Amino acid sequence: MAAREGGLEQDLGVKYSQVLRLLEVESKRDPESEPYRSKYAARELLKELKAALGPRDDEPLQAGDWLQKAAVVELQLGLNHTETEELSAGEEHLAKCVQILEPFKLSPGAVSVFLQAENQLGILWAGLEEMEKAQTYLEDAESLYNQYTKEIGTPPLDTHEHFLGEEERLSEQERHKRFEKVYTHTLYYLAQVYKHLDMNEKAAWYCHTTLQRQLQFTHYNPVEWAINAATLSQYYITKQLYMEGRLCLAAANVIINQAGGTFSESPAEESEEEKDHRDQLQQKRAEVARCWIKYCLNLLQDSRKLLEDDVGEMDWDRQEELKIRLKKEEEEKEQGRKSAVMFGSSETFDLIQSVEEKVSCVYPVDFSEARDVFLVGQNYVQEAKEFFQLDDHVTDHIEVVQDHSALFKVLAFFEEDQERRCKMHKRRIDMLEAVYTELNPQYYLLVCRQLQFEIADTYYEMMELKVSIANRLDELDSHNIKKINHLAQSAIMYYTLFLDSLKNSEKKFPERLEADVLRPALVCKFRIGWLYSKMITSDPKLQLTNLQQSVECYRFVVDYCEMQPEAAKVMEPELELCVEMATLLPARMEKLKAKIVAFS
Repeated sequence: MAAREGGLEQDLGVKYSQVLRLLEVESKRDPESEPYRSKYAARELLKELKAALGPRDDEPLQAGDWLQKAAVVELQLGLNHTETEELSAGEEHLAKCVQILEPFKLSPGAVSVFLQAENQLGILWAGLEEMEKAQTYLEDAESLYNQYTKEIGTPPLDTHEHFLGEEERLSEQERHKRFEKVYTHTLYYLAQVYKHLDMNEKAAWYCHTTLQRQLQFTHYNPVEWAINAATLSQYYITKQLYMEGRLCLAAANVIINQAGGTFSESPAEESEEEKDHRDQLQQKRAEVARCWIKYCLNLLQDSRKLLEDDVGEMDWDRQEELKIRLKKEEEEKEQGRKSAVMFGSSETFDLIQSVEEKVSCVYPVDFSEARDVFLVGQNYVQEAKEFFQLDDHVTDHIEVVQDHSALFKVLAFFEEDQERRCKMHKRRIDMLEAVYTELNPQYYLLVCRQLQFEIADTYYEMMELKVSIANRLDELDSHNIKKINHLAQSAIMYYTLFLDSLKNSEKKFPERLEADVLRPALVCKFRIGWLYSKMITSDPKLQLTNLQQSVECYRFVVDYCEMQPEAAKVMEPELELCVEMATLLPARMEKLKAKIVAFS
């Protein structure tokens, strides 16, 4: 009887090996016309295995071993059906696997198979948008892992070992590694489910833990790992957790370099596959660079919010006080959090730390500190632009340029010298106009509107600065007057281009503005009004014309807000001034008219 059982076990093992060969080797060679040929062949063998493991009249193998083999077959049938997009049958087999193993799921022979079945059920239901069901299976798998490691602890059998002979069994070290890999998948899938359920803080924790474990057990694709780490950094940034965000990005830099590969020196000698691999790697590095840009930009912008006064300028009185307080707070936080968020890999620790040290995670509070952050961000702008070039990646290239402009804008906030601030804004205009002139509004209307508004705003800021500088002079010279007027006219031109883009085919302005352009359009009108009122001329007739333009703009905003109450809400900061100016300017115009008559 023992010999017969041994022969049966051997037959089962051979058949199972054939299944694995079909799934892992032959399926990669299947023709496009029959993409599942090997999977279907494997399914037939699995059915034969299932039949052989079914109820028997003669003496069975030990019940536990027999059922565990049956459960493995159900797991493989479940995977097979889901991979061939037969989800209902797949769910049935996976559920059967769980049902078979439920009574002894805490045994070393069953726990890994049980965990994998619950993982797959979690993936299946998540794919069907049944997130609560997916959550239940995956949390159950997590709970089982924790219970098993606490109460049993023995490295359990790997799935395939149930069909291997004693001499082919894995070492305890390898079993441990494979079991931990299964649990890492549990955490990874839980992170996705929590994200879909808008449980963002929990999703971030599970994602971070997954990344830690992948490094710890050296089971990861370097490019995929780096992109996941860089993506996680963006969540931390939105929560002002800059130390954690910086760690993720530094680790992404180090890990993605592990995927360097070897390429031909001459691109002409590259195979199509090598070229695709090189392009994909360059793209992913550029995507990580863009995440670094956002890190630097958000760190500077969040610092600005802490330091600015009621009118958006630096509150110099708070600067020293904040510098001392922020440094002290960050040191305390860093000591408390650092150990909790480290990526555990002795091989990469020093490399990651050296990248981290290149940029601060503490809010900069003066120009020198802000400039250090800005320069890091600017370096990553250049790196991102190397791949995201205007010819091939229009939208991405423009977004990178807009981020570069935003870096200059926020750096200007920290600069005390108004002339140097003007030069920074001039850099912004140069880079934004360079891409704007390359675009066809017919194909890139929304992008053109963004650029028109931002360029106009930048000219507007420069003009305000020039007026502020001029107000400190004893007397305005013709050069300064010409400069102020030129900046005003340039701002007006781009604000007008934005407004013109809203007109219909008959060149008529809409009676009712869409919600997404409501405030920008009315702000354009408001600022055009302000700009006309600030233009400098000694010609009374031109002064009158400018004031007339100004009044018309202010009245447009006032009238529109009276007709559309929702507009009054979004224009609350500017509306009061529009009402005031629409009332006061006509009186000023009357005086000018009288002056013109008197001198004519």
